[in-house]
Amino acid sequence: MKKIVFLFLFLAYPLYASQVIHLKISGGINPATQSYILRGIHKAQETKAEALLIELNTPGGLLTATRSIVQDMFDSSVPVIVYVSPSGAQAGSAGVMVTLASHVAAMAPGTNIGAAHPVGGQGQDIEGNMAEKITNDTAAWVESIAKTRNRNTQWAIQAVRKSVSIDNENALKLKVVEYVVSSVPELLKKIHGTEVKMKESIHKFNTQNATLVSLEFNSKEKIIDTLSNPNVAYILMMVGMVGIYIELSHPGVIFPGVIGAISLILSFICLQALPINYGGLALLFLGLALLIAEIFIPSFGILGIGGIISLLLGSIFLIDPTGTDITISLSVILPMVLSVGGIMFFIAVYVVRALRRKTSVGAEALVGQAGVVIQDIESGKEGKVMVEGDYWNAICHEALKKDEKIKVEKVTGMVLTVRKK
Repeated sequence: MKKIVFLFLFLAYPLYASQVIHLKISGGINPATQSYILRGIHKAQETKAEALLIELNTPGGLLTATRSIVQDMFDSSVPVIVYVSPSGAQAGSAGVMVTLASHVAAMAPGTNIGAAHPVGGQGQDIEGNMAEKITNDTAAWVESIAKTRNRNTQWAIQAVRKSVSIDNENALKLKVVEYVVSSVPELLKKIHGTEVKMKESIHKFNTQNATLVSLEFNSKEKIIDTLSNPNVAYILMMVGMVGIYIELSHPGVIFPGVIGAISLILSFICLQALPINYGGLALLFLGLALLIAEIFIPSFGILGIGGIISLLLGSIFLIDPTGTDITISLSVILPMVLSVGGIMFFIAVYVVRALRRKTSVGAEALVGQAGVVIQDIESGKEGKVMVEGDYWNAICHEALKKDEKIKVEKVTGMVLTVRKK
């Protein structure tokens, strides 16, 4: 009987083993990173995971995105662990705030943390009163983070004001982090049985045999992450301006104007001159305008293709992932955009055909129609013909006999000019 019980417990153990949601961040902190971490927190909360573990290697990033990440970490009901890894990695600038805001902070050997002085979007110094204002505000903010997590406030302030940076050993000595470990499994074993203070309770870690559940960037976050690169934003802006210039200086080229308009809106999203959802809305309107323009302007499909691309990008950016965990699935976006684009393109083709079709009513509609001679016609003189079931006076530059087949060449008043068919 005991053997059966032990066997049952052995088999059932994996079902009750704790889980740790595992994120990997390597690169700048931006709206995509914010969305990724927020999604990880929600995943950990939904699955009742033991913790969320963020493996971090970043030179820094946007202050606005970092503030939102810190707020999300403070609001989390699941402990957040930040591990600066692998060896050679750094938690620079914004990474300092993210590390300090964690419930447990650890570093791998050969890593460093610090240099959190605020700089401009391209890494340039901020000058004048604005520099002092931003530095004071950021220093006060990082001090409050360090106090909340019971970490070294003096060092945190110096990291912002003086851009000081320290290695993993000094970070452990100065109580900036709690652990220096060589791997994630080692870290999980180290924290097993320890306690951390949450907002309304004390959490005791059960991570001895925890299962790591990796969470990757989704398609939308990958796109936003790529576009958030300042170099990409700059290139898109240049392409946008050149494209618009070529279109204005050479009206009717079309292709540069389409690429320029899309690139310019994307650059505004990258540089956060436009909020993500506003940029998505602008791309949707641009896509609709391009598809409508396809009806009236002969572009050999360039406007239509540009419109579909713009609709696709606009749909992806329509909901700002940094403000909510609600998103539109790419599996829904693709068929919908292709369907809408296909329907509008189909309508455009038929509208163009209708606009270019010859007049089908009135006397002009008789041009090109076939008929038959009712009365002999002498060259240069009028006679009678029947066209479309009606009798008409007709003139021809050659003699025609009764019952000969004719074709209408011109209509002048009520007289047809015909020729032998």
